Amino acid sequence: MSRARLLVAALLVLAIAAFFAAGGHRYVTFESLKAQQAALDDWYRAHPWQTVLAYFAVYVAVTGLSLPGATLMTLAGGAVFGLLWGTVIVSFASSLGATLAFLASRFVLRDWVRSRFGERVKAIDEGLAKDGAFYLFTLRLLPVVPFFLINLALGLSAMRARTFYWVSQVGMLAGTLVYVNAGTQLARLESPRGILSWQLLGAFLLLGLFPLVAKGVIDALKARRVYSRWPRPRKFDRNLVVIGAGSAGLVSAYIAATVRAKVTLIEKHRMGGDCLNTGCVPSKALIKTARVLSQIRNASRYGIKSATAEFDFAEVMERVQRVVKAIEPHDSVERYAGLGVECIQGEARITSPWSVSVNGRTLTTRAIIIAAGARPLVPPIPGLEQIEVLTSDNVWQLRKLPARLVVLGGGPIGCELAQAFARLGSQVTQVEMLPRLLVREDPEASEQVRRQFEKEGVSVLVGHKAKQVVLEGGRKLLLCEHEGKGVGIEFDALLCAVGRSPNTAGYGLEELGIPLGKGRTVETNAYLQTLYPNIYACGDVAGPYQFTHTASHQAWYAAVNALFAPFRKFRADYSVIPWATFTEPEVARVGLNETEAKERGIAYEVTTYGIDDLDRAIADGEPHGMVKVLTAPGRDTILGATIVGEHAGDLIAEFVAAMRHRLGLKKILATIHIYPTLAEANKYAAGAWRKAHAPEGVLRQVEKFHAWMRG
Repeated sequence: MSRARLLVAALLVLAIAAFFAAGGHRYVTFESLKAQQAALDDWYRAHPWQTVLAYFAVYVAVTGLSLPGATLMTLAGGAVFGLLWGTVIVSFASSLGATLAFLASRFVLRDWVRSRFGERVKAIDEGLAKDGAFYLFTLRLLPVVPFFLINLALGLSAMRARTFYWVSQVGMLAGTLVYVNAGTQLARLESPRGILSWQLLGAFLLLGLFPLVAKGVIDALKARRVYSRWPRPRKFDRNLVVIGAGSAGLVSAYIAATVRAKVTLIEKHRMGGDCLNTGCVPSKALIKTARVLSQIRNASRYGIKSATAEFDFAEVMERVQRVVKAIEPHDSVERYAGLGVECIQGEARITSPWSVSVNGRTLTTRAIIIAAGARPLVPPIPGLEQIEVLTSDNVWQLRKLPARLVVLGGGPIGCELAQAFARLGSQVTQVEMLPRLLVREDPEASEQVRRQFEKEGVSVLVGHKAKQVVLEGGRKLLLCEHEGKGVGIEFDALLCAVGRSPNTAGYGLEELGIPLGKGRTVETNAYLQTLYPNIYACGDVAGPYQFTHTASHQAWYAAVNALFAPFRKFRADYSVIPWATFTEPEVARVGLNETEAKERGIAYEVTTYGIDDLDRAIADGEPHGMVKVLTAPGRDTILGATIVGEHAGDLIAEFVAAMRHRLGLKKILATIHIYPTLAEANKYAAGAWRKAHAPEGVLRQVEKFHAWMRG
């Protein structure tokens, strides 16, 4: 904490101490107020302006310092100044004092709190950014909530001071009026309990219900305005229509069928979406074959003098399709029809908030879930249209191995396919515009992947921006710019893996006016609702993550909210999201990494365990990688973990569970891990943290104890 903050904190503490030392608390009691009532009335009649200013200043000081007595001072305001002027004076004094307390809390404590509880505070800030004014208004209308706690707590948030002030001014007005009115009846009150008469409690109950009723009315008015141009059917044929049968759509339909809702699932292409047909499943099948070939080529590491393998690339790609076919029944029409889902193949179009057309039919539905997925993004590079561009969609159609392959993009998809094709025999050049591969990961993770790629013959060109594709006498060239100089790369095939673009066109979003957000995804609220409260979006089309497992995760929220709103709704929870890149070495992560922690200004400690020291990794001939854990300073609370090495995608699950259920490194250390396994790396990382936080003072005393025991 800076000197300025310490000085302000010290002054606040001294002011509060001085208040109590001078006996100030004795003057803000009910008994004192009753005893001095007549004298206060006489002084006000003789010196009206001086009384108002003195009362105003004292009230601001009491609330600004979060001192007790504001309630009694409000009563005094009513008793002395009457209902009208008492309400005006108290309203402005209380709002100003509350804002001063808010600013003091922000100046003294906010940075410290954010450094220790960064992720939780961020989640709160995100909620307040959307509904903060309403929440504050609700709290101000409930006199049972201590106002000084509200002032201090919101000072730690990102709420603007002017928003805090005007909402407090408006929100506290009704409660101020009630208390000032009670103050006008001060002469009749025999004790503070009189304020809590059933009449006043009833008034406060109404005040408490008011914001909820008001929000319901506002939401209803908003919905009425949004829906005004659309005729609502008197009844619906279905409870839910889901557009898209990828991971998000399949899970949504499955949940709806499980709770016995009538649900229709529409898919224009193939059931299973990208993950089954062109993404996760085929890529992992190809990676497995490539990894087996790599192990055979490196057989000498395992004590085998020589080993060779013959393979046909076309057969490798046919095996990929056989794997897809083997998994296909899990996502098939037959399976989902058996669960009670109506499956329709065709192009869906949302024609109103309650109707979807497909194959000449119009389906009416109470709710709609958009799970339309995403497609590979092909950047507008001049000359690219002259060649057939490979993407993660069509690369599986190859039956002839490209001799020279350029992979555009250094993200997860680009890295996985670059290594796989290199191991299959292509001369691979990977081009990445940014300074390193896997830029979302920490630099040391990226570096380990880069070193392995170059060891395997992949030419990794980072900091190279693709500028143009040129055809010269049958030669294909990719022209790049690197540090101001031109670089030409000759190739036979070009694979574009620079990201994915959400599918948001062609099925009615434009006609309904459903807005798109950052990254051209469908804009949704915390409940995954779009502009129309009965239309939801989840998966790649909604973001913010483009992983199969997060699409499934979102689908649960979208389906439950779509089926049971307005009676019950759940906010989508993104607090613990893991992912992995299936290169060799694998890179897996959950929560914060060091790069993000630095960018967000979140305080952390790093513990790293090198897998090169792990018995099982040495025995397997794979002694490389690391487990890197970020924890809160001085505590074992896990902020995030990154694992680089064999089966990192499997090993990260222990940290995912620990973070989800708020288990610290001490709990992981206390858990028995089978020997010898790779999973022991997690325990050893926890042990490294424990060793760094060993209680040295206690250990010195224990050492003396053992010396004494030896005589």
